[in-house]
Amino acid sequence: MEYKLLLQIAKTHITTRIKQSAIAALGVTFGIATFIILVSFMTGLNGLLDGLMLDRTPHIHLYNEVSPSEKQPLDLAAPTLNDWNIVRSIKPRQRPSRIHNALPLLKLLKDNPDILGATAQVSSQAFYTAGALELNGLVNGVNILEEARLFNIDDYIIEGDIKDLYQNENAIIIGAGIAQKLSTGIGDRIQLVSAQGNRISLKITGIYQSGLAEIDNIQSYTNIKTAQRLMGEKANFITDINIKLHDLEKAAPMAQQFARLYNVTAIDIGTANAQFDTGTTIRNIITYAVSITLLIVAGFGIYNILNMFIYEKMNDIAILKATGFSGNDVMYIFISQALIIGTLGGILGLIIGWSCSVLISHLPFETDALPTITTYPVNFDSSFYIIGITFALVSTFLAGYLPAKKAKGIDPVTILRGQ
Repeated sequence: MEYKLLLQIAKTHITTRIKQSAIAALGVTFGIATFIILVSFMTGLNGLLDGLMLDRTPHIHLYNEVSPSEKQPLDLAAPTLNDWNIVRSIKPRQRPSRIHNALPLLKLLKDNPDILGATAQVSSQAFYTAGALELNGLVNGVNILEEARLFNIDDYIIEGDIKDLYQNENAIIIGAGIAQKLSTGIGDRIQLVSAQGNRISLKITGIYQSGLAEIDNIQSYTNIKTAQRLMGEKANFITDINIKLHDLEKAAPMAQQFARLYNVTAIDIGTANAQFDTGTTIRNIITYAVSITLLIVAGFGIYNILNMFIYEKMNDIAILKATGFSGNDVMYIFISQALIIGTLGGILGLIIGWSCSVLISHLPFETDALPTITTYPVNFDSSFYIIGITFALVSTFLAGYLPAKKAKGIDPVTILRGQ
């Protein structure tokens, strides 16, 4: 078998039927290009939504949850044969909201090699007052630089600078909803009144917008010492510890371990965002289902074109076999022809898909809910391009193999006699 000669015949078939060959190649091109564009944009959008949630959610959240005591005093009484212990209207036990020995625990967590970072937080209900207006809200006392490192809070600052908060204990960063309702801005002062009746005046050094209106309307950030002062507590008063891990998959078992060892409530990110994870899974299933469907439809189109192409070449097949070419030679010619079309169409599809994805990634995307996002999100994962070119080669091989296998067994005498 002279492969060079067979390949030259395949090229000749393509060039003599250039219109049909181009249509077959374009079928591959548009199928692959559409796949690249769709999967890149949809996974980019899913990644954006996941990132927004992961940015602001700790992998493990430690706190003290208010709950009824598991054992009531009556349960400690000696059991009797004829008596039942029945307790009605169980109330939560009196338990401080702070984490016991929070500072030593925080140091211990930071020394754990599995933990990327751990930051303390003091959360307090408070009223924001400016003039005659008063809003109910939530104040979070944090180490703002650690919050920026672990949770990218600086990405959501639309006015001001987090360093101004770090350097000033009488400063506050408020949500965009609070600023709008109180008609305040950078440099203005607002008063905070705690549930204990403590009142402090703070200067607004930043305004942030997370994209969730229910958060932006109530939440603010200040220094830990300021939040402790607002609540009238000492420097060791910590209500929450937020943890980021190197490996997200370890969050659930480590949360259970921390709850058991340190007698705290520990919530992992999977438990805290179970509904969001379900939505992400469904979106991914829809994305890949539609993408695979596009490839399959493109594959059938390629098969139909190549099948008709080979059918129109029956006379050429008969002449080739009559002049001494074997059935395997005929198969090699048409499979080579299909792979050439698939390779050219696939490469062109990748180029068009990548170009359109780049164009989409530069289109302006402006929304009040996500002020830091300026363009449409696109995922340029190389695996999408590998899948695309692989499918182009496999689909065109099968599209060429199946009719070529049929052509292999054709009797040239029957075709020539019919002419």
